[in-house]
Amino acid sequence: MSDAQTFIKETVTNNPVVLFMKGTAQFPQCGFSGRAIQLLRESGVTKLVTVNVLEDDEVRQGIKTFSQWPTIPQLYVNGEFIGGCDIMGEMDQSGELKKLLQEAGATS
Repeated sequence: MSDAQTFIKETVTNNPVVLFMKGTAQFPQCGFSGRAIQLLRESGVTKLVTVNVLEDDEVRQGIKTFSQWPTIPQLYVNGEFIGGCDIMGEMDQSGELKKLLQEAGATS
């Protein structure tokens, strides 16, 4: 396993909610990452770890391999890959996203 794969596995395993994104929560670098952060905030998330994939090309490529999902952002809850921005949006509409985050103990 590469260093990037080890980092990704440890990050998603050791944190209840992880968003691999372009940029940071404060300064998203793409519209999809910005929307993902907005959805998480609207869901009341307080425990969130973000990983800026633009800082490390190995992580940017590695996360796509790890999840077998081609795009970023990628949301993980309790070590499980949930999806990207579109899936998060659909889950938000149905109330499923907020419920999932509450069950993970990631909301206040």
